Amino acid sequence: MCGIVGYVGKNDAKPILLNGLKKLEYRGYDSAGIAIRNNLELPVIVKAEGKLVNLVEKTNKLNIFTTSGVGHSRWATHGKSNETNAHPHHSDDYNVIGVHNGIIENYQELKDKLTNKKYKFYSETDTEVMIKLIDYYYKKYKLGPIDAINKAIVRARGSYALALMFKDYPNQVWFAKNGSPLIVAKSDDSAYLASDVPAILNYTNKVYYVNDLECGVLEAGKVTFYDLNGDDITDKKELVTIDWKADSADLGGFEYYMDKEIAEQPEAIQNTINAYLTAENKLDFHSIGIKQEYLNDLDEIYIFACGSAYHAGIVAQHVIEDLAGVNVRVELASEFKYRNYKMNPKSLAIVISQSGETKDTYEAMLKAKANGIKTLAICNVKGSTITRDADFNAYTYAGPEIAVATTKAYSCQLVVLYLFALFLARTKYRINKENYYKLIDEVKQIPALVKETIDRKENVQRLSARFTEKTNVFFIGRGIDYAVCMEGALKLKEITYINSNAYAAGELKHGTISLIQKGVATIAIATQPTLIEKTVSNMVEVKSRDGSVVALTNDGNNVEQSSKYQLYIPKINPMFAASVAIIPLQQLSYYVCLNKGLNPDKPRNLAKSVTVE
Repeated sequence: MCGIVGYVGKNDAKPILLNGLKKLEYRGYDSAGIAIRNNLELPVIVKAEGKLVNLVEKTNKLNIFTTSGVGHSRWATHGKSNETNAHPHHSDDYNVIGVHNGIIENYQELKDKLTNKKYKFYSETDTEVMIKLIDYYYKKYKLGPIDAINKAIVRARGSYALALMFKDYPNQVWFAKNGSPLIVAKSDDSAYLASDVPAILNYTNKVYYVNDLECGVLEAGKVTFYDLNGDDITDKKELVTIDWKADSADLGGFEYYMDKEIAEQPEAIQNTINAYLTAENKLDFHSIGIKQEYLNDLDEIYIFACGSAYHAGIVAQHVIEDLAGVNVRVELASEFKYRNYKMNPKSLAIVISQSGETKDTYEAMLKAKANGIKTLAICNVKGSTITRDADFNAYTYAGPEIAVATTKAYSCQLVVLYLFALFLARTKYRINKENYYKLIDEVKQIPALVKETIDRKENVQRLSARFTEKTNVFFIGRGIDYAVCMEGALKLKEITYINSNAYAAGELKHGTISLIQKGVATIAIATQPTLIEKTVSNMVEVKSRDGSVVALTNDGNNVEQSSKYQLYIPKINPMFAASVAIIPLQQLSYYVCLNKGLNPDKPRNLAKSVTVE
């Protein structure tokens, strides 16, 4: 959601803060601002509604050199999207200035308390309340920033990441967090903080992850951490190396990140496969800590995820059940955390999150752990909140994904799930050695097949023109194809704003077919040999009602008589077909988006990482 940056060092803070905010644009925002104060008689706060370029234009007019500051891109929660509510916020006398990501749930209670203490409020935000609460404790007890911050974060309920500047400490930036992502880093003469790694990759790839209820301070070339008791805990913190290249978060000649990330999928998938294959062409998940005895006793798996990660989980349900013979339940994390059913003690909970910061998924994982269930995180970001608390971690190697609509991270999640299913099946002796190696070889073919499918984009480009004016699109399929429909429909709706919905093809006759009429587009996915005749029958049902059918199927399948348009993909083992079938749907969404004159990287109302409920 919101993006936070902070800097202390020897260089001019303004371009560093603005560059960091630009790298965090993918998180979604409706306003932005920076504050600088270290060598100034009075602090300078610059804020702008709308796109970051508006803030840049204002900041460029400042003829000021200052070596510390904080910045923020706001996703409106409390209060409308306007310049007044934009961050940074300040105490009445500018003693404390700060930015905040998250939601303070008891902000009204705290605001009433502060109002009684003669504080006045100019915005509608919970952030202003938090800044003034810290100011209140700072002045009341006169014990400095550590004491004031700790007293405030104990009183506040909710999730937050804070970056703060105090008048009496002009060359420092302070931070604290609970439930919202925050990283800090240092180089020889500078220190940084940010909501996410891309904001600081140009300066350093070694970061500290801030734990809940920790606070600390940035100074030039130095970072110090404190616990709730005010004790220095810096020696206990681990410095994590991020193995992403700085330019991997740049456009690299592409017009949009989504196009770049679609094109990067073969390499990302290959890197992910390589991480789990030994020199002997065997799969190795024991190295992440999973014991064979534990897997032998396993008789149920829960998968918790949101959005595209949930759709990857649906695919995995079919693959794991078919290969390993283990029952799988896939749950939306946002729903599971409110459910109350007895979990099987001989089970594993798999949680899937690109960022490792998805709040609902994290809370679902904690609930599973509270029930005594071991947890396996499939995540793209080492050291993220979910990976720090999971029992086991299986990382994807997609590199930074900037576009809001996931492509390569989703594809890498699929591959990890395939490989884990194969590993589990072999461990439980559900497949023989010959079939095990055969299936591994088929997974190894996926990068090349994805590349071949990407290269067929001309057919998708031509078809996209027919979708530009559509207002409703249906996706139908069966089994794994239905899971692909769910992801394809999500891609189309999130970046083109076309009302697109996925249905299990067999459910058409149970109500949905009443919506089919002349001109209504239906995309039918048919990659599963045992189900293709059934899906073709559903395509004929749509066509006979004057619906326009697009068939997405494998080379060699005869679907011309039952569809108006066809998109063909290379033949692949049906269990792994989702990895190839999703490519034309990603491309279709991208090209329709461009046809409509929209920005595919920054769809309205959406954020890359959903870190609040």
